Amino acid sequence: MKVKEKPVGTKAQIRAMEEREGRRALTVAIALLIIIIFVSGFIIYSTFYSSSEEDALPEPTLQFRPTNFNPELKATVVDQLSLTAPNEAFVQEVASILTEANYTVDYYGGEKVTVNFYRNLPTGGYELLVLRVHSAPLFEDDKEIPIIDLFTSEPYSTSKHIPEQINHELVKAFYYEGSPEYFGITPAFIKNRMKGTFNNATIIMMGCDGLKYNSTAQAFIEKGAKAYISWSGPVSANHTDVTTVHLLQHLLIEKCTIREAVIQALVNVGGPDPTYKSILKFYPFEGKPYWIEK
Repeated sequence: MKVKEKPVGTKAQIRAMEEREGRRALTVAIALLIIIIFVSGFIIYSTFYSSSEEDALPEPTLQFRPTNFNPELKATVVDQLSLTAPNEAFVQEVASILTEANYTVDYYGGEKVTVNFYRNLPTGGYELLVLRVHSAPLFEDDKEIPIIDLFTSEPYSTSKHIPEQINHELVKAFYYEGSPEYFGITPAFIKNRMKGTFNNATIIMMGCDGLKYNSTAQAFIEKGAKAYISWSGPVSANHTDVTTVHLLQHLLIEKCTIREAVIQALVNVGGPDPTYKSILKFYPFEGKPYWIEK
């Protein structure tokens, strides 16, 4: 005898649909919870650990030692520009001047110049720092703001150095529209994230616009530097290279004051940058006869 199946009523159908929807909703909720836990864990890790991945400066690319070694006289050449505008003759000339003045010189090629490199830069104990790096003003809503960022060679990523990005201590830097993007450090990074102090060091920042505004210079001074030398606007790589060689010759070999050395270096190269009309300046400008020696 064939038994007829009892038809499913409307209420039963609705209940079954609700159960299915409930299971789907629970599945989605669990998936979202897993994603939230994963993202939260990543942010927490980035906040507390990613900034501490490297706790010391890397080994220099090259080191130049003087005949009369003096452990207290240390200088560095940070050559981020070597990746886009290499100048081996400049490196050799600068190393020759510095070693003649009894400095041990740590040379860092562009591939070494990361965010964490800058973070640890004061720990090197350098009395003189030559920063051959790209630099540029920041823009906000297509308007230039009075902040200069120094380029790293570390590719930009939204998932790295998150606290520093949130605090605008790191920014996106690029050479021109459509070019690769890198991290750039701001004056806030210098003041808040760099470890230690510069202990009366002299900073020669060879990049563009380094003293168009005083914010970067002031950040280095607040971090312990004695003096900061840079350009009033854009400058070509060749012009800053030649001028810096003359500047170091006057500072270290002829023992000129920073004021005298800056003036003489500009005289040697025929004045401002021939294309951009920028001049070499120093900060703070207080009329004092700064010497390199402590």
